[in-house]
Amino acid sequence: MGTEVSARRELQTGHVGLNVSDLDRSKQFYSEVFGFQVTGESEEAGRRFAFLSEGQKLVLTLWQQSEGRFEKERPGLHHLSFQVDTIEQVREAERRLRALNAPFIHDGIVPHAEGRQSGGIFFEDPDGIRLEIYSPAGADGYKAPTPGAPSCGFF
Repeated sequence: MGTEVSARRELQTGHVGLNVSDLDRSKQFYSEVFGFQVTGESEEAGRRFAFLSEGQKLVLTLWQQSEGRFEKERPGLHHLSFQVDTIEQVREAERRLRALNAPFIHDGIVPHAEGRQSGGIFFEDPDGIRLEIYSPAGADGYKAPTPGAPSCGFF
């Protein structure tokens, strides 16, 4: 045996960086929907960005360096998913999103697949980036939009 490191560190996802076309609009959307706080930002022309956090944890960095809308046909991000503890928290997020007239991919809460406990809502941010808020339990009373495929997969 060689000199192998015996202590392994578990990898975790750090923050996610998203390109947005209008930083102010996106800061407002993510703050209203998710309750994130802006914990740092740059207003420098050509280098605008914002750090969005939940408490002390950096969750998203928004970079204003794109135009147009998200294109799902291109390689890259499929969707960004956020887990909450309960299906009631998903319902609360759905109410906030409906008040903002956010476009939904499926109509309301759906399970990840027929008969699954986990499920949530699928929607778009102002740039068309596909997002999900889900709970690991409580979605079993809802109907899956596509019985043979994960609701979070092919949309």
